[in-house]
Formats: sequence, C-alpha cells, structure tokens
Amino acid sequence: MRDPNDPRDNGPRIGSPLWIYLTAVTGAGSALLAIALAALRTAGLPVLVHGPLLAAIAVLCVIGELRPIVTPGKTRPDSGDASLTFTFAALLYWGFPVAALMRLIASLVSAVIGRRALFRATFNTAQFTLSLGAAWLVLLAAGIHPRPLSPWVPAGRQLGVVALAACAYFAVNFLLVGVAVAVHERAPIAATLRGLLPYQAFVSLVLLSAAPLVVVVMSRSVLLVLLFLLPMTAVYASAAMSLKREHQALHDELTGLPNRAFLHAKAGEAVAEAARKGSRVGFLLLDLDRFKVVNDTLGHAAGDRVLKIVAHRLAHSVRPGDVVARLGGDEFAVLLPSARPGSTAREVAVRLRAALAGAIQLDGMTLQIEASIGIAFYPEDAPGVDLLIQRADVAMYLAKERRTGVEAYSTGADRRSAAPVSLLGDLRRGLDHGELELHYQPKVSLAGGRTCGMEALIRWRHPQRGMVLPGEFIHAAQRSSLMPKLTAFVVDAALSQAAHWRRDGLGVQMCLNLTDRDLLDSKLTGMISGGLEAHGLEPADLMLEIGEGVLAGEPAQAIAAVHALAALGVAICIDDFGTASSSLVRLKRLPVSEVKVDASFVTRLFDVADNEQIVRSLVGLVRALGIRSVAEGVETAEVAAALTAMGCDAAQGWCFSRPLDPAAASQWLTNHLPLPARDEAPPPGTDRTAALPRDRAAAPPIDRYEAPPGGREAPPTDRDEAPPRGRDEAPARDRGEPPGRDQGPEAGPVVLPPQARRPAAERRRPRSPVPPAGAPAGSRPGAAAR
Repeated sequence: MRDPNDPRDNGPRIGSPLWIYLTAVTGAGSALLAIALAALRTAGLPVLVHGPLLAAIAVLCVIGELRPIVTPGKTRPDSGDASLTFTFAALLYWGFPVAALMRLIASLVSAVIGRRALFRATFNTAQFTLSLGAAWLVLLAAGIHPRPLSPWVPAGRQLGVVALAACAYFAVNFLLVGVAVAVHERAPIAATLRGLLPYQAFVSLVLLSAAPLVVVVMSRSVLLVLLFLLPMTAVYASAAMSLKREHQALHDELTGLPNRAFLHAKAGEAVAEAARKGSRVGFLLLDLDRFKVVNDTLGHAAGDRVLKIVAHRLAHSVRPGDVVARLGGDEFAVLLPSARPGSTAREVAVRLRAALAGAIQLDGMTLQIEASIGIAFYPEDAPGVDLLIQRADVAMYLAKERRTGVEAYSTGADRRSAAPVSLLGDLRRGLDHGELELHYQPKVSLAGGRTCGMEALIRWRHPQRGMVLPGEFIHAAQRSSLMPKLTAFVVDAALSQAAHWRRDGLGVQMCLNLTDRDLLDSKLTGMISGGLEAHGLEPADLMLEIGEGVLAGEPAQAIAAVHALAALGVAICIDDFGTASSSLVRLKRLPVSEVKVDASFVTRLFDVADNEQIVRSLVGLVRALGIRSVAEGVETAEVAAALTAMGCDAAQGWCFSRPLDPAAASQWLTNHLPLPARDEAPPPGTDRTAALPRDRAAAPPIDRYEAPPGGREAPPTDRDEAPPRGRDEAPARDRGEPPGRDQGPEAGPVVLPPQARRPAAERRRPRSPVPPAGAPAGSRPGAAAR
C-alpha cells in the first residue's frame, strides 16, 4: 500500500542533478531491457509460458516485490526484497532475457498496486535490469549459457562462479541505488555509500545465497517451489510484528508522519554529520494558526481529517531528503539535513505555507488553513538538537506575534522570549499568593454625568517588580495553560465586587474584558452563568467587552461564543472599535448593545487629521444600528464636549477618573451614583444642587470654570496624576495605567458643561468638569496653571 507521505514520490525538478542521473540510468536500462526482450523470440519462451514453473516463479517474484522484508531500525528504502532470490534463480536457470522479463513484470505490478510514481517504477526496472546484465556477463565469461530450453543447475564446484555473478549483481545495484540516494538527499556520495554498505551487503548476501537452492528445487518439481511460501510467510510475519512495534514507537498514529522521537534521532544524525563536514542543518517549526476553531466548531473528527490533509501537503512540499514530522497537536517540524547558506530554508518555509493556503473541502465547507513557521540553524543558532528545536520555537512564536508567517531566530528574539517564561512562573505564584487585584474605572454618561458602569482592570503587585501592567503579562498568559485560571480569577473578583456594591446600595453594571483565548474556551459560558448565580447577580448586571480584532480574526468560534453569552442575558460590548476590519453586516447581526470607539482616535481628536470626522462617523454609524457608543481615552473637557455634540452616549478617561482601587471606587460610586429621588428630573428653575448630598453640592457650577491661557487644560504634572498619552483606560486584556499614589474619590458631580450643548462655533473651550481622582474635594483643576 502506498504511503501518502512518502517523499520519494516527489518528482525531481527537470534539469536538476537527480533528474539527470535518473534519466541516464533509466535510458541505459531501457536499452538493455529492449535487447533482452528481443532475444526472447528465439529463446524458447513459448515453451515456458505453457508450463506452470514460470508462472510460479513469477508469482513469487511479485509477492516478494510487494512485501519487502523491513527489519527493525530500518525504513522501507533500506529493506530487502525476496523477489531478488527468485529473480537471480531465474537468471541462473533460464538466462538473462527471462530474468529481465520477470523483473519487469514484478516492478510494474508493484508500481500499479502500490501507486508509485512513474519515474520511480521506470528507474527501479532499469536498475535491476543493469544489475542482472552484469551478473549475466560473469556467467558468459565462465562459459555458462543457460537458456529456457536448456536450463542450468549449478553443481557444487560451480558455486564460485555463482558467487562472482552475485557479487557483480550486488556491486552494480548498490552503486546505482547508493548514488541515487546521495543525490536525492544532497549528501556526499562516498559517505552515503559507506553508510549503506554494511547493511545492504548483509541483506543481499542472505537473499542471493538462497538462489542456488531455489534452482535445485526448480529442477525437481513446481510443487516443491511453492513450499518456499511457508518460510517466506514466517519471515514476513516476524518482520512485520517487529516493524509494527517500531513504527508505532517512531511514527504518529494519526498522520503516519515521523514523531518527535524519530525527528530527534534524525536531527542528531544530521547535526553529527554536519559537524564532520562543516555544513549547516536547518530546522523549521510549524504551528497551524487558529486550528482550535476547527476542533471546537466542527469537532475533533473533522480536525483529524484536516491534520491528515495538512500532513500530506507538507510531505509533498519539501525537498528530497528533508524530514517532515508531527510533534503533536497542530505542531509540525521539518528537518533540513543540508541547508546551504542563503535563503534555502526560507524558500522551503514559504513553499510550505503556500501548500497549506489552498482551500480544504470538508463536508461541503471550504476551510482555509494558515501556519506560522520559525527557522533556526545549526551551528549558528544552536550547538545541539535540543537547543535548535527550542530556538526554532522562539522564532515561530515571533512569527505569530508579528503576523509575518515566517521568522528566523535571532538573539534579540531569544532575550525577549526568556522574559515571558520567567514572568509566567511568577504569575502562577502570584495567583496562588493573592498578588493580583482589580481596579475599576468609571464609565460616565455624557448626557447627564451619571456613572453608568465600572470597568474592571487587572493589576499585579509583584513583590520585586512592583506594579506590573497587563500589557506585560497578558499576551504571554494567553499562550500558556495559565490563561483559564487567570480569567476565572478576574470573573470571580469582579462579580464579587459588583455584588458587594449592590448590597451597599451602589448597584452599577460591571464591565469585563475577554481575550480571544477566553472566547475559544468552551467552559466560558458556564463560568459566567455560574458566577452570576453564585454572587446573586442578574445577567444585566454584567457587560462583557470583546475586542473588534477578535471578531475579525476568529469569526466562527467568536461569534458562536458571543451568541451563547448573549443568550444568558449578559450585555455585549465591542471594544477597540475602528481598529480592525470587522464587517458592518456582522456587527448588525451580533447581539451587541454597546460599542467603544478606540482611544487612538479619541485621545488625539483634534491633533490628527480626520480623527474628528472618523469618530463622528463611527458614532453616527452605531447610533443608526441602535447601539450605544462609548468613547475611550477622554482626557480633556474639550474632547468630552465635542463627543457630546456628536451624540456619543458615554465616555471613559482621565477627564473623569483614573482606574481606582476597590475602596476608592466604592467612594466614587457613593459620591456619583444618582439617588433614587433623583431618578426624575427636578422641576424647571429648581437649583440642581439642592437635591444633592451636602458634600456633592459643594462643587462649584461648571460654568465658573474657564480655560487656562493657551486654550486647552494642561494635564497635571505629577506622573501618577497625569493621564498616559494614547490609550488611557486599559482593558484587562492588554493595557493599563499606573495607579495613583492617592486614589481618593472625586467630590464634584459629573456634569458636562452647558457649552457642550451649544453649537461648536459658539462654545468656549471648557475646563475639566471634575478634578482628577485623588484631588481635594471642591478643588478646581488648572488652578495652579492660573
């Protein structure tokens, strides 16, 4: 049965050294075979055809060709064929023309049944024909002329001639095959022949030495010849059992490719050979992108079928002599035993990605598979096999992070890769020792200044490094088994805090960020549902924020997870809106209640050309779809006023408050949540401050604030007070700000200036509506500047 991953069926490139060599041998063998077939006309072949002996020997030749004897530790190309015994016996008994004909029949039948490539079948036929021709010349030189009508049975004193003929056969066959293997594997011919000689000489000695015995039996009875089937069967059964055990130990059960152990052994041999010759070895580590979506969406049976297709494509996309292996899961590797300087390895990597990029038809669906590949070389990047594999792994993750598809190892990349490994160990310990905590940033309604939500942002108080921001560890956690535990901590801590606020009469919607890894977790919906129930919260008390890039990059699984979460009654928000190429049709079909305009547009609303128009368009777009809009990164009242005029519903940013620790966040809610009595608007002409608590009524009217010289309010000078430039409200996913040293609650009502409701041409540039979190109650921002 043909091995679908056999690289020997990959045809050589026309004009290459291998193609030239195979063509020359095939041509010479074909010419000699034509001479032999022509000689059969006068050799008495019709007489043999009508007898049973020729048919019996031919059948045994075909069986031996189809079932080579593969011994443990060897591969099929190294195996011995029992057909050699019967072909050489036919040469001794009937002569060269009949033996060449039998070899031709056995090779053609084997090629058809085994579905071998045509060039392989023709080369094998030519190779055996030339080898038999060499043995025939020795017999002729000794005066032995066997013919179909006058067969020859060697006597004891003639075994020397038989041995010389066998040596001639072996020498020619060994040279023809050995040179082909060396050229195929791009290895030195002399070294290849030395490596193959001991085993091939032993196998050929055993098989050829049995030929005289077969000749003696042929001269007696065809029934005695058939008895050879019994010992052949015993040999095959024993070899097959040993081979099966070895194959299971060294090959992947699903794809049939070599496994990690086989690859490690071959890589060790390649490195040792390269060390002797002063050459290079290339190693490619390949990981399928987003393959988990296939398993989770279509099931593991479909995933296994995709892996088989991937294995077949990889095995037929490498160069002759390269080794393709499956390391486990969706990870594969390619060993390049002879990687010449230059771009050879990168060319192989690009060819592999191109082979995988072809559409896969599966149960009426079309799938697209992509891969990230890392490249490392011996001896430049690593002195040994283990380090070579590790550094190819570093390069592969670099390709994933940069989304370049292919990356080569560099020392700088390794320095970057060591930090996440160390950080993950500390993070695991930090989770166990309670070093992680949540801070909360208010979300404020632009229409009335009401606090309409609190976004939970993760922080890590590292005992040596101090406060570690999410951007330093979330990406590394997503690639590890630690991410589910980290997500479970965030969900439980946030819901516990929301329940605490609700018991204190400070009920507010809690907002949590989800990563792409979270959406691929089949246990996420159960975790959210169980957490709400355990803390006595309603689904409406929770909003889950999902990055727009996640939906654009993982549509099938992400959308299924979003619908499952929305079915619980949880509100869904699309975060970082405007930064990815998500489809508006998809946004309309999703159960989304809120969209966050990305801070990269909002923070520099007036500083970057087209930002104001982009934000205005995004706000108008989501309003037309019936979705609330929230602006991230609002740092100044000028931006808040412009957003209000655009019709944006809510905002977050340092203009209102930095992220607050739980105690400070509780005080913020105490000061800024509307009282039940204020659910209805006061009668016209009523002083708005009369209905407020005394501490909240102390804040001066917003209209009293004026812009400082220069127009826009200068940010605070304290590093802990100043809002970071760029993205100021960091999701737990990948960003964050340094918490302030003083996180006291703000004391003024969050009411936007009346100027925000006037036409843009008439309004002044307003001051910040509230002092930054941590400022004394009632203080006016910008006073120092004045």
